[in-house]
Amino acid sequence: MAAAVLEGVAKNEHIDSDKTQDGRINDPEKAGATPDATDEESGASSPPETKELQRWNDTTLNVFRYLSTLYSFILMGMTDGAMGALLPYIESYYDISYTVVSLVFLSPFVGYLLAALLNNLIHHHFGQLGVAMLGPVARLVGIIPLVFHPPYPALPVILLFTGFGNGIQDSAWNAWVGNMHRANELLGFLHGAYGLGATIGPLIATAMVTRGGLPWYTFYYIMIGMDGLAFFLLVPSFWRATAKVHRAAMHLASNGGKRTTTRTVLRSPVVWVMAFFLLGYVGAEVSLGGWITTFMLRVRHAEPFMAGLTATFFWLGLTVGRVLLGFVTGRIGEKLAITVYLVLSVALQLLYWLVPNFAASATFVTFLGFFLGPLFPAAIVAATKLLPSDYHVSAIGFAAAFGGGGAALFPFAIGAIAQSKGVEVLQPVCLAILVFILLMWLMLPGGLRMGGLEKARESDETVGADFKKSIGWLTGRSRAKSG
Repeated sequence: MAAAVLEGVAKNEHIDSDKTQDGRINDPEKAGATPDATDEESGASSPPETKELQRWNDTTLNVFRYLSTLYSFILMGMTDGAMGALLPYIESYYDISYTVVSLVFLSPFVGYLLAALLNNLIHHHFGQLGVAMLGPVARLVGIIPLVFHPPYPALPVILLFTGFGNGIQDSAWNAWVGNMHRANELLGFLHGAYGLGATIGPLIATAMVTRGGLPWYTFYYIMIGMDGLAFFLLVPSFWRATAKVHRAAMHLASNGGKRTTTRTVLRSPVVWVMAFFLLGYVGAEVSLGGWITTFMLRVRHAEPFMAGLTATFFWLGLTVGRVLLGFVTGRIGEKLAITVYLVLSVALQLLYWLVPNFAASATFVTFLGFFLGPLFPAAIVAATKLLPSDYHVSAIGFAAAFGGGGAALFPFAIGAIAQSKGVEVLQPVCLAILVFILLMWLMLPGGLRMGGLEKARESDETVGADFKKSIGWLTGRSRAKSG
């Protein structure tokens, strides 16, 4: 059936799709001969920034690519979400401490960091086709050994490959979708797919262990089959997105100048603010999702299946928030919307911490997921508005992959602290992270007005400009009163 679908897509592209609906050339080889360079993602000629952005449904191939990336994000969510639900059972299976078991979160950070540093290079030499191949293969290298439940010291090493596979695809698909028409909504669905995976992953894993009586590692038999399918979906769909196509698109974006390197991009303060914002955000998200089950078991004294179900509620709230609030965020402006979502998240985190009741905790954590959901997609859109187009692949790729390292760093830190202080440290640590990323977000220029990000780029506003204006205003007010 998959072969028939792919054959149909190929025939469609050959016969009907030399041009898109707006007349732009869709064949990479033909486009290369035209005055316009080729767009790496769709194979269509890249329009200047003043022209209309490409759409996910421009061509049959674009539709197939977008659906493939959704599936890829579902798998990433299942991988991350299930680890938290399985954590208590891995701990008891190997008879290890919180600190030691938390290494399963820390080691993927190395993989994410490698993905952040190599993303631009992989695009330059292999294009998106290289990403489509590397992502599923790296995840399979990290998952297949798990079904043989090797000695625990092997697990952190093995999971490094999982982190690299997730990181390289996280960065590439965010950069692609973030530059499309209606990016807020499309990224909402993309990250909603991650949330969906993170919802069903813990549910399946918990049910297999608590209801089916199966060992924790049997869950990864399912993941092997699903990741194998991802390879056979992503590679054909991005077959034409080669290194040659990518280099042509970057040449156009830089107005014929030199290639924009990762080193050049990392000189931009906006990139680092985004990177640390996403590091903290992903850290809070995965720390909550990863330690909720253990917290509910040990602190709220919930029944094992209900404790696992609470993690499912959190990821479900995250998924719904990403999809629904994606339609709100773009209409009121990313800067204002995320500020409001973060303030509400801080309040809900406080309630989750201070109200010692299982039902209340499950409710608060569900709504916490809901308002955290749109943060990552909105940050990607904000980056596209604040940075030049030739920075996008490298900058968004670096920020997304660097941010993905938060999925490893903060859950490990919580586990290490919990060894001596107890798992209740989850709450103050997550609260501190949320306050930190709120400050990071407010560091971005543009104010809270609609269209402020675009105006900030046009007027070349610097990071922290809003704080300087606020301080200047307060100083002026105090002088006026004293005068």
